[in-house]
Amino acid sequence: MNTEDLSYIIDTLFLLFSMILIIFMVPGFAMLEAGIVRTKNVSAVLTINTMIYAVASMTFLLVGYKLAFGTWENDSVSKWAAFLFQMAFVGKTVNIMSGGVSERTRIIPLIIFTIPMAALIYPLVVNWIWGANMLEGTFLDIGGMHDLAGSTVIHSTGGWALLAAIMIVGPRKGRYVGDAIRVIPASNIPLVTLGALMLWIGWFGFNGGSVGSIASKENADAVALTIMNTNTAGLAGAIAAAAIVYFQYRKFDITMILNGALGGLVAITAGADLFDIYTPIVIGLIGGTLVAFAVPFFDRLRIDDPVGALSVHLINGIWGTLAVGIFAKEISLMAQIKGIVVVGVFAFVVSYITIFAVNKIARFRAGDDEQMEGIDVVECGLEAYPEFKRAF
Repeated sequence: MNTEDLSYIIDTLFLLFSMILIIFMVPGFAMLEAGIVRTKNVSAVLTINTMIYAVASMTFLLVGYKLAFGTWENDSVSKWAAFLFQMAFVGKTVNIMSGGVSERTRIIPLIIFTIPMAALIYPLVVNWIWGANMLEGTFLDIGGMHDLAGSTVIHSTGGWALLAAIMIVGPRKGRYVGDAIRVIPASNIPLVTLGALMLWIGWFGFNGGSVGSIASKENADAVALTIMNTNTAGLAGAIAAAAIVYFQYRKFDITMILNGALGGLVAITAGADLFDIYTPIVIGLIGGTLVAFAVPFFDRLRIDDPVGALSVHLINGIWGTLAVGIFAKEISLMAQIKGIVVVGVFAFVVSYITIFAVNKIARFRAGDDEQMEGIDVVECGLEAYPEFKRAF
């Protein structure tokens, strides 16, 4: 066996293993959201997450992948492995959105929206930054942008779609009463913790696999550094969020600590391959801090986001992309800013139009009585915890 064939085999196995870690994030999102929502909505959350994975992946197979990359051919690894690795990403954009509008949305409209997201919106953003770049040569060309694993491509895109959805769907019934903000506590903290830590583990495939190759000493070092920097930013984000909430309330809020960690992980996703071992500490600390202050900020704006997805994914997707231009000397900050703006305008506007159109056909928002009853009974016909007394 020659060296070229050996590299092909090793890198194919590397992508397949990374894909498995990323798919591990599917139950991560599901458990996180299932723990955050009230018990009467858990089955609906689990159903939505399962259907997003199925529908988004199938749509990307049939339509989205070719639009994103222009071809299935790949000389360095198995083209099937290359597809599976990219397919593992696509559902995350809708997972981000679904968690942020949970407890008041119907299942079918979310499934319908998954199709244009996986077939058009996400693939076009991928094409502009990771693919053949259909914007090349135009004033919107963002080819000089660096986004290793999707602080903007995945997290901000999902965040902008979520913001559009919240503007159309509105808050949960009873969340805001006059000037008061009603706190709706998580139903299952152990599930929230499990889900967040599963996402953290999946991130090692998310960022590490995006290096693309591990079949040489240099590439192996690059992958290891990328994974190390990813973990470091998550650690720093958790520490920052814990310190801030304890300073504010003299209490440790595990949901905020976990979201701080996730914020650090989102922030490092754009440039984990470019930094030394200390820069991710700064990026993660800022990421966790942003989460701690963004969550109450969105509440004051009456933007109801049960899982804090806007604070974690949109705010830190933007911060992480900017951080590359700030800390990596070889990357232009203006290129990063341009990429953020182009993707932000496109993702928000097209998502808003699409969600608005879908909402006219299949109403996103469950009625007030249906929200009181619980989405599980109305949409699924079964409850996750039928023996529990439900809190309305």
